[in-house]
Amino acid sequence: MNKLILKTSVLSLSALLLVACGQTKKEQPAEEAVAKSGNPVFEGWYADPEGIVYGDTYWIYPTYSDQYELQTHFDCFSSKDLVNWTKHESILDTTEVKWAKRAMWAPAVISKDGKYYLFFGANDVHEGEVGGIGVAVADRPEGPYKDLLGKPLINEIINGAQPIDQFVFQDNGTYYMYYGGWRHCNLVKLKDDFTGLEPFEDGEMYKEVTPEGYVEGPFMFKKDGKYYFMWSEGGWTGPDYSVAYAIADSPFGPFKRIGKILQQDPEVGTGAGHHSVIQVPGTDEYYIVYHRHPLGDDNGNHRVTCIDRMTFDEQGHINPVKITFEGVEARPIR
Repeated sequence: MNKLILKTSVLSLSALLLVACGQTKKEQPAEEAVAKSGNPVFEGWYADPEGIVYGDTYWIYPTYSDQYELQTHFDCFSSKDLVNWTKHESILDTTEVKWAKRAMWAPAVISKDGKYYLFFGANDVHEGEVGGIGVAVADRPEGPYKDLLGKPLINEIINGAQPIDQFVFQDNGTYYMYYGGWRHCNLVKLKDDFTGLEPFEDGEMYKEVTPEGYVEGPFMFKKDGKYYFMWSEGGWTGPDYSVAYAIADSPFGPFKRIGKILQQDPEVGTGAGHHSVIQVPGTDEYYIVYHRHPLGDDNGNHRVTCIDRMTFDEQGHINPVKITFEGVEARPIR
């Protein structure tokens, strides 16, 4: 009985000391919430985001989303951790690209031999008009970029594909470009200096590789020896814009559609599409960078850039992406 009284007294004294020091369990500070990027990841109307890693920095090169006549420049954004983004304004505009007058769209970027290249579409070109896919070059990722050719790299409508929405893909030292709107996709081989096209081994200059359901926005990445070809479906101004994909053994296909992996969530956002994919160097971590329309906003030009995680199942298939308001946690490149 005396031992019980003594034990109780010691416990009571300990409780009093904790209260006096303000350290009761209830008053201990709550664990801090993990910082996330939030979606959209930066302010402003931006679409068709091309994400890439240069060194220890993430970069996003989007379309400035507005009326065609006002789409006359590109901004880009950089981040060390996917959460905090820095805006770099007017890295390329129509004062530098003399043949472009409007509708500068969907950058594709790549670095080679210490230079940085930005491919873009301009003028919403139709048959008989000047426009299409151009290429610019800079000494730094943030520019300023200069028109490399003084004319379009691809101007004509080939295989029914409007020359827009290009993506440059390097495989075993060869540089390919997938491109095309109007429900057709072409594959071309680029010269090493990006000043023109080279024929394939069979002599062809343009190979149509259009998969079922394709509308625009092609993207390619390679994982575990397989070629993952992705594209956008539906109309870019509407709620049903989405992303589907195929897996092939070759960059030439054939690309048999597997299914959609990115689309609207009526409680988060609509028109989720025209994406790119970022792989954290040296890891199996992937992020999908895409645009979507804010809830309740029916202006087709009002698109914002978002990032969410992209994962795979045991068979290597891409799991459907859950679009979020929260975005992703900080992920510095080490």
